[in-house]
Amino acid sequence: MLKRKFGVMTSLALGLSALAPATLPCASSTAFAEDGPPAPPKIDSSVQITPAKDVYPDIALAKTQVEEAFATAARTKRKVLIDFGGNWCPDCRMLAGLFNQPEVAQWLESQFVVVPVNVGRIDKNLDIAQRFGVTIHEVPTVLIVTPGRKLLNADGANTLGNARAMSSQSVLDLLDKWNRRG
Repeated sequence: MLKRKFGVMTSLALGLSALAPATLPCASSTAFAEDGPPAPPKIDSSVQITPAKDVYPDIALAKTQVEEAFATAARTKRKVLIDFGGNWCPDCRMLAGLFNQPEVAQWLESQFVVVPVNVGRIDKNLDIAQRFGVTIHEVPTVLIVTPGRKLLNADGANTLGNARAMSSQSVLDLLDKWNRRG
């Protein structure tokens, strides 16, 4: 079974300087849009999110975990969110921290099969992204893919490469925009 391992993220715009654990709850957003999937939760800008540690599993597991993710996505009618990164990467750790927020994790789980892929020092597992026509230049690189393996965010796969400069809400809104494409 595919296992996710995420930590916790600060209002991304605060960067790594704010390392206090999250103490304020996310505002609930369980309303369903009439024309698509449920909207992501609303994250109060004062919520502090701690960067995650050891998010990306062993490099050798990537191909198997990606295949398991697609099998699960097909069975559960969800999309696959492939998060390419490395445990050394501050932006990757921040993104994973956001993904670990309880309401964010719940929303992600309802929409995606999330699979973190360790790219080493941007020199391993790059062929996985290349299968979808994406060349990884920076991490995190996030792909949103249908169970039929259609990439939905080819125009923005590298957008989260500077996740620390983005607010938590803008990251979620971007994922939601990509999710609604398919």
